[in-house]
Amino acid sequence: MPDAWLDAGLAMIFDMDGVIVDSNPWHTQAWLIYLRRHGIDFGDTLADQMYGKRNEELVPEFFGQGLSAAEIARHGADKEALYREMIAPRFEDALVPGVRELIARHAALPMGVATNAEPANVDFVLGKAGLRGYFRAIVDGQQVRHAKPHPEIYLLAAQRLGVEPRNCIVFEDSFSGVEAARAAGTRVVGLRTTHHDLPATDLAIDNFRSPRLEPWLRAQLPDQS
Repeated sequence: MPDAWLDAGLAMIFDMDGVIVDSNPWHTQAWLIYLRRHGIDFGDTLADQMYGKRNEELVPEFFGQGLSAAEIARHGADKEALYREMIAPRFEDALVPGVRELIARHAALPMGVATNAEPANVDFVLGKAGLRGYFRAIVDGQQVRHAKPHPEIYLLAAQRLGVEPRNCIVFEDSFSGVEAARAAGTRVVGLRTTHHDLPATDLAIDNFRSPRLEPWLRAQLPDQS
């Protein structure tokens, strides 16, 4: 199948949090601990507020407007350092099942990462997972002006891979990510790690070991008859 995929000009683009690593519960816990250290408690509403947003958006929401850019960056960096410290001992358990196998199986294809995440977290996750070498394009949240749900990040990833967006298969877990991928004109596979119901996807699966995934991928190839 790899030769057929290459002939068809198809590519895969992966979000990171919730797709490569099921990290959103760890991000939520890290934010809860970090905010409580600063006397702020969002309780059960925190998760809904944070998903799909960059720290430059979240920090002012949590700490109030009027912070300097340096203060926003410092709070974001300190929280991300706490997240990495917390998830590191359990990292293997947090990997989405089957992600390594899928990527290795299709290693000949153009692959990219497109994530709102901070560069330090991208380096951490891809390094710990041993996956960095598979990706020809890695676009993080600081390389684009507009965060998801704007399509910029997926358009840029497709451009760097040299593939038309309509020939890219995007793996996403969030509403804003699916919206961004759709707006970019890609095909979308939803991972039900963060939300059970992901509308507007072409396929929704629990993880990369789903028996539905490979048949769906093969169906994306042009008719060879």
